[in-house]
Amino acid sequence: MKIIGIDLGTTYSCASIVEQGTPKIIPSSKGYLIIPSVVAFTPEDKLLVGYDAVKQSLINPENTIQGSKRLLGRNYNSWIVQKVKQSFYYEIVEGKSGEVEVLGNKHPFTIPEISALILRYIRQIAEEYLKDPEIKAVITVPAYFNDRQRAAVRRAGKMAGMEVMRIINEPTAAALAYGFRKGVEKKLVIYDLGGGTFDVTVMDVSQNVYQVLSTAGDTFLGGIDFDNRVLEYLAQKFERETGVDLSQNWVALQRLRMASEEAKKELSMRKEAEVKLPFITQTEKGTFNLEYKLKREELEKLTEKLVEKTLDICQLALDNARLRPAQIDDIVLVGGQTRMPLIWEKIRWYFSKNPSKGVHPDEAVAIGAAIMADIITRGETGVLLLDVVPLDIGLGLPDGRFKVLIPRNTTVPVKKSQVFTTHKDNQSSVQLTVMQGDSDTAKDNELLSKVNFYGLPALPKGKVKIEVTFAVDTEGILTVSAKDTITGKEVKSQIAGQVD
Repeated sequence: MKIIGIDLGTTYSCASIVEQGTPKIIPSSKGYLIIPSVVAFTPEDKLLVGYDAVKQSLINPENTIQGSKRLLGRNYNSWIVQKVKQSFYYEIVEGKSGEVEVLGNKHPFTIPEISALILRYIRQIAEEYLKDPEIKAVITVPAYFNDRQRAAVRRAGKMAGMEVMRIINEPTAAALAYGFRKGVEKKLVIYDLGGGTFDVTVMDVSQNVYQVLSTAGDTFLGGIDFDNRVLEYLAQKFERETGVDLSQNWVALQRLRMASEEAKKELSMRKEAEVKLPFITQTEKGTFNLEYKLKREELEKLTEKLVEKTLDICQLALDNARLRPAQIDDIVLVGGQTRMPLIWEKIRWYFSKNPSKGVHPDEAVAIGAAIMADIITRGETGVLLLDVVPLDIGLGLPDGRFKVLIPRNTTVPVKKSQVFTTHKDNQSSVQLTVMQGDSDTAKDNELLSKVNFYGLPALPKGKVKIEVTFAVDTEGILTVSAKDTITGKEVKSQIAGQVD
């Protein structure tokens, strides 16, 4: 039995293992170290994952599922889901319980099922490489993932046929990759800008203790948004010059999306990139080619506000940790988007120091997950990870307010109790609306679950006392229990990925 580390990313995923004391990325049989987090269904109903799925995305974009991590643990009516619908070409629909589903060849799939297909593919690569059919895993998630999103990742791992030994936050994994067994004693900022999400985590690393002081982020800010800025810019430019609108031509847009991403990457190394798409579209006016030279300054102008937003989030995390930029010893950059020169410049300006080059931005998270897997395998007890709750957890109240029980940036594991009372005479049941978010107004936060508590004694309002206990474990998974303090009757509910 082997335990591997898996970085399940929005755009790319990879796996890692510690061999003879050294962590290494597990290569596929074709030599790939990272695998696109893409699932596709051919007209013949054949399943494709990774690079094979990407290859056919140009001719079959409506059955190519990309960026699905942004939909994990979301309700269909979430504004985030509605925004994702505008970015991709596959069909996103509402499931039976209000959750998100996507269609592949008209068949509905839940988002954990799509994640499970990617994880199963990674598991097969690991089995082939390690020659071991029994693979267990440590899987990483963005620090800013809420409880439902974490539960959805755990469920996806189980669907993929793997026992998930531990869920850990991506920045914590990156810190392990940066500092494990190196005698590091520093205050770190982990700046993690991946394909779909942004996290900034402030950590105090002292020998084998990795303490998160604060975390902040945006699960809807990543490399995809940089690509979209380029795509929109080029499509608008093309329409101005030719009078041809590409917005309804899915194949043309998918070609332009891929070219936009490639140009963006090229502009991290060069001052100018050429976008050449012959025969991009055909109309009654004839056949059109798309050819532009995109300059680095244009890209920077298009995306500067996105980069500045990451610095605002850095400021929030530092404020919560009660630290100034000058008190940070090192800035660890994680995620492919951090290769962008503008990001380096802005970070150097903000922190008055160069970021660290101590970890590989694409591999650090998977390497850290493998180190955690190795710690579990060997039963090592000397390493302590002290993570935090990323968002306030509490109850939605009848008057529309949000009552916080566990404030964000509380160290986990944590358990908090609060006594509530009935607000009607002879009330026999109560429903707890469990929520997570950063707004004082309940409706603006994420609904995690509704827990029903029956059989209360028939007493006047205010006489029944209900003690509600919220417990968050080391993985950030929440359990809620409620007890009638008169009868001692208790109900307990593991918060699931779906709302009851």
